[in-house]
Amino acid sequence: MNIAFYAPLKAPHHPVPSGDRLMARQLIAALGIAGHAVSVVSDLRSFLPASDSPTAEREAKAEGEIARISALWRAGGTPDLWISYHPYYKAPDLIGPPLCRQFDIPYLTVETSYSGRRNLGRWAEAQDRVLDGVRLAAANICLTARDMQGLAQAAPEARLARLSPFIDPTPYLERLPQPQAGRMMTVAMMRSGDKLSSYRALAQALGQILPRPFTLGIIGDGPERAEVEQIFGGELGGRVTWHGQKSEGEIAELLSRAAIYVWPGHGEAYGLAYLEAQAAGLPVIAEDVAGVAEAVADGRSGVLVPSGDTNAFALAVCNLLADEDKRARLAAGARRFVTEERSIETIAGKLDDIIRSCTGDRG
Repeated sequence: MNIAFYAPLKAPHHPVPSGDRLMARQLIAALGIAGHAVSVVSDLRSFLPASDSPTAEREAKAEGEIARISALWRAGGTPDLWISYHPYYKAPDLIGPPLCRQFDIPYLTVETSYSGRRNLGRWAEAQDRVLDGVRLAAANICLTARDMQGLAQAAPEARLARLSPFIDPTPYLERLPQPQAGRMMTVAMMRSGDKLSSYRALAQALGQILPRPFTLGIIGDGPERAEVEQIFGGELGGRVTWHGQKSEGEIAELLSRAAIYVWPGHGEAYGLAYLEAQAAGLPVIAEDVAGVAEAVADGRSGVLVPSGDTNAFALAVCNLLADEDKRARLAAGARRFVTEERSIETIAGKLDDIIRSCTGDRG
């Protein structure tokens, strides 16, 4: 099929790295593996960061994009399918539903999220736009059970499908794990909110086990780097190596020499970095919070502790540092989990099955 792809939150070629951008790119790659031709139909970013931001300009830009794309399609033909990635109340798809209705094109969403508690003020209007797309869609592909439950409650008539989070594990599988004893690693942006909360929780947990021999490598950067460095100051400071932002290959190399991946995961939709670490052969220690359990198989590829339980997190780290047999077993399980269940090749076939079943196999 010829597929029009749109990500209202952040275009796949946006310059700022994030899990959202990575998943958009991987979806496009998976569609390519399945034999589809994909084009990013628009760069329009419908994201509004604050409730007092103006909406008129955004609406005008959306109307302009609808007119531009309509003209292109009339001149050169329409796609077989529109896929909208990650519409939600702060970044609804303002152009896909009108275009698909106008040109009678099947509409499909991936990772749409909806929560009734966001129906406040002018966000309620954005929520209505999200639900309009959900109801229009031939399928809404959910990457987490939480998202699926939210859509089912808000729109019982919606057509829902399930797909697991996934990665291309190739850069990580190419390297033979050479874990250094006591070497832990985390990969995360340094920004306010959940990321900063996770950094605080991690520092608190590691601060409890300072008598143990360990080091921590941190890959990432961002506007809150000074705050993160302060959080890991004092006695912890001598245990931390700051790697900054790195390329995929550099991350894979650093992970291959670590023994354990640690990241609480506050607010994570699922956390693609967890899958990358597991592909590199690192067992994960994280909190069982938000969507983390979608990316970490507790007891098989890592250890999940109760949400917000710093003591349990510290104990899990201690236990894995002290038990090399368990660490090695989880490390092997982590690689198997990603290779057998979460690789892009495995998911590409499942994604193709969903698309063809809900569109009548137009390709």
